[in-house]
Amino acid sequence: MSKNVLIIGAGRFGRYATIQLHALGHQIMVIDRHEDKINRILAYASDAGIGDSTDPSFLKTIGVRNYDLCIVAIGDDLLSSLQTTFALDELGARRIIARATSGRQEKFLLRNGADAVVFPERELGFWTAIRYSSDNISDYVYLSDGYAIFELRVPDRWNGHKIGDLNVRRKYHINILGVRGEAHGSERPEMKMDVHSDTVFHQGQTILVLGKAEEIQKLL
Repeated sequence: MSKNVLIIGAGRFGRYATIQLHALGHQIMVIDRHEDKINRILAYASDAGIGDSTDPSFLKTIGVRNYDLCIVAIGDDLLSSLQTTFALDELGARRIIARATSGRQEKFLLRNGADAVVFPERELGFWTAIRYSSDNISDYVYLSDGYAIFELRVPDRWNGHKIGDLNVRRKYHINILGVRGEAHGSERPEMKMDVHSDTVFHQGQTILVLGKAEEIQKLL
């Protein structure tokens, strides 16, 4: 279902968020103090405005209660980010997501009205460390409570074996969600999600695995 989203801050984070939300079919209003930043993002926004988000009277004219989601994408200016988040909360914004650049900033934002905080540098740092620390990992998504989804190369010892015969769930405490065939040239095969106990693994394939991160690391 399409949502109305307000993005405050048209820097790199705000711009990429806008581009992706646009691709997903949502309606986006972007505001920033700088006209040049707004001009670079107009092709992806449903509407845009130039103004100071730390000024409650300016935010009031936008009608923040009409948006399903408000994203404070300022980040680098702690005071402006805090003032904007607080003003949105005071004006009755439904849901506020704020960007943080440090753990200290994260705590302040949560105390001043943010419903959730994203920490792009930290999350990308974690992803990079895990993704490139092993040649067997193609992708990685952390979920919560220690669970994660990994895309891994099929272990050599699994070659030619069926999922059911390997007792993957009982032995490794993980779930196989999908299998991607061996890549040929520059084309990446589609991930097939219809796996079952008779699915046979082959070298060159990758598998989508769900489980505790520590258990998946043991498998590696």
